[in-house]
Amino acid sequence: MEGIADMGGTEGWGPVRPPRPGEPVFAEPWQARAFALALLSIRVSGYNVDAFRHATERLDRAAYLDEGYFGRWLNAAELVLTETAVLAPTAVETRARNLRGEHAAEPPAPEPVRPDYAPTAPGSLRTVDTPAAFAVGERVRARDMSPPGHTRLPGYLRGRSGVVELVQPSALLPDTNAHFLGENPQHVYSVRFDSRELWGPGTEPFSVTAELFESYLETPS
Repeated sequence: MEGIADMGGTEGWGPVRPPRPGEPVFAEPWQARAFALALLSIRVSGYNVDAFRHATERLDRAAYLDEGYFGRWLNAAELVLTETAVLAPTAVETRARNLRGEHAAEPPAPEPVRPDYAPTAPGSLRTVDTPAAFAVGERVRARDMSPPGHTRLPGYLRGRSGVVELVQPSALLPDTNAHFLGENPQHVYSVRFDSRELWGPGTEPFSVTAELFESYLETPS
């Protein structure tokens, strides 16, 4: 799915500022609380990390961009909790009104509808019995595909060729795990791309490395 989260390679967002030495992880106390609420929403909703990421990329422009990085986490947590009926759709707005002294009536608590999902093991790493399809040093191409749901294949890499630098531990495929369609573990590869391959010959030369699942890759023709 080409959602708002797939921003890599697009222009107009200004320079990226690297972290400064000694800079706190959370610039303001509310950001730490938002982060904690996001983690809690995953636990109480029955979602997994990939499903939470999919919720984040389904936010509208304002919810994703206008309130900053941790605001987007908070908005995704609200989406996760309301679509699994842990919270009523109007619960957050009602509580905000009460904090403003408007004395709004709390909506009745709904009956949660959590996904029928249980991981086969902790974390996201899994063992894959089949050998890796690609080797270090091999040239590969990211498939030019547009999945209808969640994917971790960036749009700017699709159809572009690079070189395998490392075979990573195998892991759950986010494309299916986010939709509770199975863990589908696969080999994962660190693939190095030349900037000129991605954005044209006039681009300043540098390398971009991405971790890509095996089903994202093919042998160039």
